[in-house]
Amino acid sequence: MSILQVTPFVPGTARGILCRGYKGASFDNILMLTQQELAVLDIRPSGIMVIDAAPLSHPMIRLHTLGIPTVLLSSDTASKLELGEEVVIDGFQGTIIKSPDAGLKAIPAPESPQAGEAIALNDGSHVFLRASIFNVDDAALAVKQGAAAIGLVRTEYLLPEQGGLPDAAFYESTLRELCNRVSPLSVTLRLLDIAPDKPVPWLKPLAGISVPLGMQGVRLYDVEPVRSVLTALLHAVNKVAEDFELKLLLPYVTSLEEFSHWRSRIEQQLHKDLPIGTMAESPAAILAMPHWFEVADFVSIGCNDLMQCLFAADRDLAEVSRYLDPYSPELFRFLNQAAEAAGDNIDSVQLCGLLPQLPAVLPVLLGMGFRAFSVAPVMVPYLAKIASEASLPQSGELAQQVCMAKNSEQVRGLL
Repeated sequence: MSILQVTPFVPGTARGILCRGYKGASFDNILMLTQQELAVLDIRPSGIMVIDAAPLSHPMIRLHTLGIPTVLLSSDTASKLELGEEVVIDGFQGTIIKSPDAGLKAIPAPESPQAGEAIALNDGSHVFLRASIFNVDDAALAVKQGAAAIGLVRTEYLLPEQGGLPDAAFYESTLRELCNRVSPLSVTLRLLDIAPDKPVPWLKPLAGISVPLGMQGVRLYDVEPVRSVLTALLHAVNKVAEDFELKLLLPYVTSLEEFSHWRSRIEQQLHKDLPIGTMAESPAAILAMPHWFEVADFVSIGCNDLMQCLFAADRDLAEVSRYLDPYSPELFRFLNQAAEAAGDNIDSVQLCGLLPQLPAVLPVLLGMGFRAFSVAPVMVPYLAKIASEASLPQSGELAQQVCMAKNSEQVRGLL
């Protein structure tokens, strides 16, 4: 028996015969795939290994919704594995066990917290582990896994099965079913966040939407048919908000002026006052943190897009994924600056994306003062266990050490 250390991705333990690709594979295999092959995943294997992936890409993020234990590895590490051999993977610890002992047992998942409740810390404060979801099925899973609320609904992925433009009737039916699944939990709807890495079938290619850092999020809200679809979504929000607690989130906003403009435009279409927040996904938006709460009710930091901007690397390109290092001290210093700038409003700042889901990272973020996170539903029990066992004095000291580190290697050593 030997152990390889790789990158954790989707938690859980799986055991099976290693198979490359789909040919001849079955549900009890561990599949070794490329990121491109994930697009045609047509079976549900025991576990998945992804070679040379771009972890922050949207195809990889959607992999979390399947709940299949998954690890990421390099081509070099993959060459050390033999097809047909039995392996055990741990998608939370990030390990591959070759030739495991027959008596080796799977590590059970932690117990899920009570849905709708926060996790108590040892200083009397609380951590809110909310769920980021794609659809109605994810909503039900979020409740099962113990989410405190729905922190982010990716409304651009809500699509009619029959195709065509989503209309107000479709949105009302879908949102009502979603809210019924999670009631009485609050639901935050991120309004349409169309981007080149997540196109929608009802929108034809447009100038400026084919590249990162171009036309996306609120920048498309005056472009047809996005404007009409947004109007239909807001019409449905008016209906559903009569019966459920809804909040709205504006994506890809870079300045206070831009947010205020779109907040005013959206409020003109709403029948009642709803909390409206902003996604802070660029360095400019983070640097505006001291003033966001003058115009916004809450802030969600989108760590994936923030890292893409901060490190000047396309999050969907595996070739530059090494630059998107979640253990970079520069990233932690930047987030620590955001936490300090939020001041007394820190409880109204939510961290989203892959970063908070990395098991060794959560204590650092707690040490900075962050208390609200929106993560994949499958991650909630694991992060709840980490948070409940965290020592805040130690977390604070660890955060300081990480922020003072010279490089990623030092950060990894600290964690």
